[in-house]
Amino acid sequence: MAPELSIEADWNRLSIGGEWTDSAGDDEIPVLDPSTREEVARVPAATEADVDAAYEAAADAQAEWAEAPPAERERVARNFAEALQAYEDEIVDLLAHEAGGSRVMGETSVEIATDQATQAATLPRQMGGEFAASNVPGKENLVRREPQGVVTVISPWNFPLNLSGRAIAPAIATGNAVVLKPASNTPITGGLLMAKLYEEAGLPDGLINVVTGSGSEIGDAVVDHPESDVVSFTGSTPVGRGVAAKAGENLSVAAMELGGNNAHIVTDDADLEAAVDSAVFGSFVHQGQVCISINRHLVHESVYDEYVSRLTERAESLPVGSAHDAETVVAPIIDEGQRDEMLGYVEETVEAGATLETGGETVEMEGVEDSLLVAPTVLSGVENGMAAACNEHFGPIAPVIPFSDVDEAISLHDAVEHGLSGSVHAGDVGTGLEIAERMDTGNVHVNDQPINDEAHVPFSGTKASGVGTYNATEIMDELTETKWISLQHEKREYPF
Repeated sequence: MAPELSIEADWNRLSIGGEWTDSAGDDEIPVLDPSTREEVARVPAATEADVDAAYEAAADAQAEWAEAPPAERERVARNFAEALQAYEDEIVDLLAHEAGGSRVMGETSVEIATDQATQAATLPRQMGGEFAASNVPGKENLVRREPQGVVTVISPWNFPLNLSGRAIAPAIATGNAVVLKPASNTPITGGLLMAKLYEEAGLPDGLINVVTGSGSEIGDAVVDHPESDVVSFTGSTPVGRGVAAKAGENLSVAAMELGGNNAHIVTDDADLEAAVDSAVFGSFVHQGQVCISINRHLVHESVYDEYVSRLTERAESLPVGSAHDAETVVAPIIDEGQRDEMLGYVEETVEAGATLETGGETVEMEGVEDSLLVAPTVLSGVENGMAAACNEHFGPIAPVIPFSDVDEAISLHDAVEHGLSGSVHAGDVGTGLEIAERMDTGNVHVNDQPINDEAHVPFSGTKASGVGTYNATEIMDELTETKWISLQHEKREYPF
């Protein structure tokens, strides 16, 4: 029987040990639709007792799963990818209701999550060991790769489906079990939905366990649980520092993708039309609520005015409105806290001397009190130290900063604590590559914009943008550990 995946389904149960169970407590968390600001569902507020039960179930199930044949783990990963495709319309609708995701955001989320699951399906057959020669006569060394055990996944609200999936799919494929705590804004698409889809995929009971709740209530219990062997966290740098510290105290492996302050560099000989096309997508898709979106536009002074003019015109032409309207490009912000913070950055930046070219305010929505819709915003005359540039604004905001030469552009780019992604538009690909190689960041895209994610390509950040690597086979370094077994075939001579 097909799972019920509509927003009207009963989401008020935790998934622990393969069972949909009530929380040990009585509290619930309302799920609010950013477009309508109405409550659309309720989920349990898990307790520490629920967290303990989740880890106990995960640890019990993992021991047997670690011995499962590669073909079995591969089958589950491929089935999960097929389930994502089969229920794409339902998932896109859920993302609109819960995350305020436009149709483009929802379809992209399913596409990326499917890519991640398909890539994960290749991992079980790559967990073989290797032979290493020995310095000791008559000995041979075997090095094997084994699952870590229980992987804790703490996922964010902005792209909940694929930012949960990029840790869960490879964790399960490499023989681990998972305890998942989704963000409290998106507990369904970042959490409970995953459990339902993995049930559909035939995953054995106990290998994915979902505890919904606020970080302030159960965050510590999740991060420093003694059964937690790996902590995968995606979120802000300040929160990530705390999570990494607790994981370190617990001697858990920390895989952290944290904040970004990504720059879009446009040189004097760039194709300006292509640069602006990239800029519009890189700044305004999903309202700029993307850790790898464009946070700053660094533009050569000789083309600066034209760039600002073109970007402003494009920003003003974007369809804004409800996430439930198929034509919408810029939908509402996730909540009023995020909205007010980003608008505060804009106000501070204008007060510091920048010019507000367009936007900088909320857009009223019919029938909605206190709209979360922020107009696409372009700021000119911005300096690197102004609020909308030096902070990760996480909104549909495009601060444009002039530079005089490439050396200054690199200096401006690197003068922030983050190094997650970035992009370059130059006269030709070779020049763009030269600039990209000088940028201190984990990912750079030439003649493109920073929002790129392909599951077969390693993804990591530098500086305060995190530790560890996602995607490709490199993620096995986070999710597995090596075991050295030596075989002494001949009697060994000892010095005493």
